[in-house]
Amino acid sequence: MKIILEIRRFNPEKDRDPSWQKFELDALPNDRLLDVLLHVSRVLDPTLGLRKSCGHGICGSDAMVINGKERLACKTLIKDVAEREAAAIRIEPLKTVPVEKDLMVDQSPFFAHYRKIKPYFSNPEPVAGKERLQTPAERSRIDDATKCILCAACYSACPVRQEKNAAFVGPAAIVQAARFNEDSRDRGFADRLPALDDPDGVWPCESRFECTRVCPRGIKVTWLINLTKKRIGEYRKSRQEEKPDPK
Repeated sequence: MKIILEIRRFNPEKDRDPSWQKFELDALPNDRLLDVLLHVSRVLDPTLGLRKSCGHGICGSDAMVINGKERLACKTLIKDVAEREAAAIRIEPLKTVPVEKDLMVDQSPFFAHYRKIKPYFSNPEPVAGKERLQTPAERSRIDDATKCILCAACYSACPVRQEKNAAFVGPAAIVQAARFNEDSRDRGFADRLPALDDPDGVWPCESRFECTRVCPRGIKVTWLINLTKKRIGEYRKSRQEEKPDPK
Protein backbone atom coordinates (compact mmCIF):
# COMPACT_ATOMS: atom_id res chain seq x y z
CA MET A 1 0.00 0.00 0.00
CA LYS A 2 1.06 3.57 -0.58
CA ILE A 3 1.57 5.78 2.45
CA ILE A 4 2.59 9.38 2.93
CA LEU A 5 4.97 10.22 5.74
CA GLU A 6 4.68 13.79 6.97
CA ILE A 7 7.81 14.36 9.05
CA ARG A 8 8.51 17.45 11.11
CA ARG A 9 11.99 18.67 10.19
CA PHE A 10 14.07 21.03 12.27
CA ASN A 11 17.80 21.56 12.59
CA PRO A 12 18.44 24.23 15.25
CA GLU A 13 21.90 24.88 13.79
CA LYS A 14 20.43 25.90 10.43
CA ASP A 15 16.67 26.40 10.62
CA ARG A 16 14.80 29.30 12.12
CA ASP A 17 11.49 27.43 12.33
CA PRO A 18 10.34 23.82 11.94
CA SER A 19 8.90 22.68 8.60
CA TRP A 20 7.15 19.60 7.25
CA GLN A 21 8.48 17.25 4.60
CA LYS A 22 6.44 14.60 2.80
CA PHE A 23 7.64 11.24 1.53
CA GLU A 24 5.37 9.04 -0.56
CA LEU A 25 6.40 5.40 -0.59
CA ASP A 26 5.16 1.82 -0.57
CA ALA A 27 4.89 -0.24 2.61
CA LEU A 28 3.22 -3.43 3.76
CA PRO A 29 0.60 -3.29 6.53
CA ASN A 30 2.82 -5.38 8.82
CA ASP A 31 5.95 -3.32 8.22
CA ARG A 32 7.24 -1.52 11.26
CA LEU A 33 7.26 2.25 11.11
CA LEU A 34 10.88 2.21 12.28
CA ASP A 35 11.91 0.22 9.20
CA VAL A 36 10.08 2.66 6.95
CA LEU A 37 11.83 5.61 8.60
CA LEU A 38 15.19 3.89 8.25
CA HIS A 39 14.46 3.40 4.53
CA VAL A 40 13.83 7.13 4.25
CA SER A 41 17.07 7.99 6.05
CA ARG A 42 19.18 5.47 4.13
CA VAL A 43 17.70 5.82 0.63
CA LEU A 44 15.51 8.90 0.22
CA ASP A 45 17.04 11.51 2.51
CA PRO A 46 20.18 10.72 4.51
CA THR A 47 19.91 14.05 6.36
CA LEU A 48 16.90 12.85 8.37
CA GLY A 49 17.77 12.67 12.05
CA LEU A 50 16.25 9.94 14.21
CA ARG A 51 17.38 7.75 17.06
CA LYS A 52 17.05 3.98 17.44
CA SER A 53 18.90 1.16 19.12
CA CYS A 54 17.55 -2.32 19.86
CA GLY A 55 14.49 -2.10 17.60
CA HIS A 56 12.54 -4.45 19.87
CA GLY A 57 10.64 -2.16 22.24
CA ILE A 58 13.11 -2.61 25.09
CA CYS A 59 15.46 0.38 24.96
CA GLY A 60 12.90 3.15 24.28
CA SER A 61 15.27 5.02 21.97
CA ASP A 62 12.81 5.54 19.11
CA ALA A 63 9.96 7.16 21.03
CA MET A 64 8.26 9.87 18.98
CA VAL A 65 4.85 11.40 18.39
CA ILE A 66 3.00 9.46 15.69
CA ASN A 67 -0.37 10.78 14.54
CA GLY A 68 -0.57 12.85 17.71
CA LYS A 69 0.29 10.07 20.16
CA GLU A 70 3.57 9.11 21.77
CA ARG A 71 4.65 5.68 20.54
CA LEU A 72 7.72 3.57 19.88
CA ALA A 73 8.40 3.44 16.14
CA CYS A 74 9.70 -0.13 16.47
CA LYS A 75 6.42 -1.31 18.01
CA THR A 76 4.16 0.59 15.62
CA LEU A 77 3.01 -1.27 12.52
CA ILE A 78 1.91 0.59 9.43
CA LYS A 79 -1.58 -0.89 9.77
CA ASP A 80 -1.78 0.62 13.27
CA VAL A 81 -1.53 4.17 11.93
CA ALA A 82 -2.62 3.93 8.26
CA GLU A 83 -6.01 2.36 7.68
CA ARG A 84 -6.38 3.11 4.00
CA GLU A 85 -4.42 3.56 0.78
CA ALA A 86 -2.42 6.81 0.58
CA ALA A 87 -3.02 7.51 4.27
CA ALA A 88 -0.86 10.19 5.84
CA ILE A 89 1.25 9.36 8.90
CA ARG A 90 2.32 12.47 10.79
CA ILE A 91 5.55 12.09 12.75
CA GLU A 92 7.00 14.57 15.25
CA PRO A 93 9.67 14.54 17.97
CA LEU A 94 8.74 14.13 21.62
CA LYS A 95 7.35 17.21 23.35
CA THR A 96 8.63 19.21 26.34
CA VAL A 97 12.27 18.42 25.50
CA PRO A 98 14.63 20.35 23.18
CA VAL A 99 14.95 19.09 19.61
CA GLU A 100 18.48 18.19 18.58
CA LYS A 101 17.59 17.44 14.97
CA ASP A 102 14.31 16.38 13.35
CA LEU A 103 13.04 13.41 15.41
CA MET A 104 16.01 13.37 17.79
CA VAL A 105 15.56 15.13 21.13
CA ASP A 106 17.88 16.13 23.93
CA GLN A 107 16.95 13.87 26.86
CA SER A 108 19.20 15.67 29.33
CA PRO A 109 16.28 17.42 31.14
CA PHE A 110 14.43 14.11 31.36
CA PHE A 111 17.36 12.30 32.95
CA ALA A 112 18.16 15.25 35.22
CA HIS A 113 14.70 14.86 36.76
CA TYR A 114 15.16 11.10 36.86
CA ARG A 115 18.38 11.41 38.85
CA LYS A 116 16.73 13.72 41.40
CA ILE A 117 14.67 10.92 42.91
CA LYS A 118 17.73 8.70 43.55
CA PRO A 119 16.54 5.81 41.34
CA TYR A 120 18.60 3.06 42.88
CA PHE A 121 18.34 0.50 45.66
CA SER A 122 19.33 1.84 49.07
CA ASN A 123 19.69 -0.21 52.23
CA PRO A 124 22.62 0.27 54.64
CA GLU A 125 21.45 -2.54 56.93
CA PRO A 126 23.64 -5.67 57.07
CA VAL A 127 22.35 -8.59 55.02
CA ALA A 128 21.08 -11.48 57.11
CA GLY A 129 22.31 -14.47 55.18
CA LYS A 130 23.36 -14.42 51.54
CA GLU A 131 20.67 -12.11 50.17
CA ARG A 132 17.62 -10.00 51.02
CA LEU A 133 14.57 -12.14 50.37
CA GLN A 134 11.06 -11.16 49.26
CA THR A 135 7.78 -13.00 49.23
CA PRO A 136 5.89 -13.25 45.91
CA ALA A 137 3.37 -10.74 47.26
CA GLU A 138 6.13 -8.27 48.12
CA ARG A 139 7.67 -8.68 44.69
CA SER A 140 4.29 -8.13 43.00
CA ARG A 141 4.15 -4.61 44.43
CA ILE A 142 7.06 -3.50 42.26
CA ASP A 143 6.49 -5.65 39.15
CA ASP A 144 4.67 -2.92 37.21
CA ALA A 145 7.22 -0.20 37.87
CA THR A 146 10.15 -2.43 36.87
CA LYS A 147 8.80 -2.50 33.30
CA CYS A 148 9.78 1.14 32.67
CA ILE A 149 12.30 1.55 29.83
CA LEU A 150 12.79 5.34 30.26
CA CYS A 151 11.53 6.12 26.76
CA ALA A 152 10.18 9.52 27.94
CA ALA A 153 6.82 9.01 26.19
CA CYS A 154 4.95 9.84 29.42
CA TYR A 155 7.21 12.84 30.01
CA SER A 156 6.26 14.14 26.55
CA ALA A 157 2.52 13.45 26.88
CA CYS A 158 2.12 14.95 30.36
CA PRO A 159 -0.41 17.85 30.18
CA VAL A 160 1.01 19.41 33.34
CA ARG A 161 4.47 19.69 31.81
CA GLN A 162 3.02 20.95 28.53
CA GLU A 163 0.58 23.50 29.92
CA LYS A 164 1.42 24.48 33.47
CA ASN A 165 4.70 23.45 35.02
CA ALA A 166 7.74 22.57 32.94
CA ALA A 167 9.67 22.02 36.18
CA PHE A 168 7.40 19.12 37.18
CA VAL A 169 9.67 16.13 37.76
CA GLY A 170 7.47 14.07 35.45
CA PRO A 171 5.75 10.67 35.48
CA ALA A 172 8.75 8.45 34.66
CA ALA A 173 10.81 9.73 37.57
CA ILE A 174 7.95 9.10 40.00
CA VAL A 175 7.45 5.61 38.61
CA GLN A 176 11.11 4.91 39.28
CA ALA A 177 10.75 6.28 42.80
CA ALA A 178 7.77 4.00 43.38
CA ARG A 179 9.75 1.04 42.09
CA PHE A 180 12.19 1.45 45.00
CA ASN A 181 9.90 3.00 47.63
CA GLU A 182 7.56 0.01 47.36
CA ASP A 183 10.41 -2.49 47.43
CA SER A 184 10.22 -4.29 50.78
CA ARG A 185 14.03 -4.43 50.93
CA ASP A 186 14.71 -0.75 50.26
CA ARG A 187 15.31 1.89 52.94
CA GLY A 188 15.80 4.96 50.76
CA PHE A 189 12.38 6.61 51.10
CA ALA A 190 13.62 9.46 53.29
CA ASP A 191 16.43 10.23 50.84
CA ARG A 192 13.97 10.45 47.93
CA LEU A 193 11.42 12.46 49.87
CA PRO A 194 12.86 15.98 49.25
CA ALA A 195 12.55 15.60 45.46
CA LEU A 196 9.12 13.96 45.62
CA ASP A 197 7.49 15.99 48.41
CA ASP A 198 8.11 19.25 46.63
CA PRO A 199 5.95 21.73 44.67
CA ASP A 200 7.62 20.35 41.52
CA GLY A 201 7.57 16.76 42.77
CA VAL A 202 4.46 14.54 42.84
CA TRP A 203 1.92 17.22 43.72
CA PRO A 204 1.46 18.96 40.33
CA CYS A 205 0.06 15.72 38.84
CA GLU A 206 -3.66 16.14 38.05
CA SER A 207 -4.37 12.46 37.28
CA ARG A 208 -5.31 13.11 33.66
CA PHE A 209 -3.99 9.65 32.67
CA GLU A 210 -2.18 10.70 29.46
CA CYS A 211 1.00 9.11 30.83
CA THR A 212 -0.81 5.82 31.34
CA ARG A 213 -2.42 5.93 27.88
CA VAL A 214 0.87 6.34 26.01
CA CYS A 215 3.10 4.00 28.04
CA PRO A 216 4.38 1.36 25.58
CA ARG A 217 4.87 -1.07 28.46
CA GLY A 218 1.34 -0.79 29.80
CA ILE A 219 2.45 0.56 33.18
CA LYS A 220 -0.27 2.02 35.42
CA VAL A 221 1.68 5.25 35.69
CA THR A 222 -1.05 7.41 37.21
CA TRP A 223 -1.81 4.77 39.82
CA LEU A 224 1.85 4.69 40.87
CA ILE A 225 1.95 8.49 41.10
CA ASN A 226 -1.13 8.47 43.34
CA LEU A 227 0.36 5.64 45.39
CA THR A 228 3.43 7.80 45.96
CA LYS A 229 1.24 10.74 46.99
CA LYS A 230 -0.54 8.47 49.45
CA ARG A 231 2.71 7.18 50.87
CA ILE A 232 4.00 10.73 51.39
CA GLY A 233 0.69 11.76 52.96
CA GLU A 234 0.84 8.89 55.42
CA TYR A 235 4.44 9.78 56.26
CA ARG A 236 3.53 13.42 56.89
CA LYS A 237 0.46 12.45 58.91
CA SER A 238 2.59 10.27 61.14
CA ARG A 239 4.71 13.36 61.78
CA GLN A 240 1.69 15.69 61.98
CA GLU A 241 2.94 17.72 59.02
CA GLU A 242 1.12 19.21 56.05
CA LYS A 243 2.02 18.68 52.40
CA PRO A 244 3.60 21.64 50.55
CA ASP A 245 1.43 23.97 48.52
CA PRO A 246 2.01 22.97 44.84
CA LYS A 247 1.47 26.60 43.83
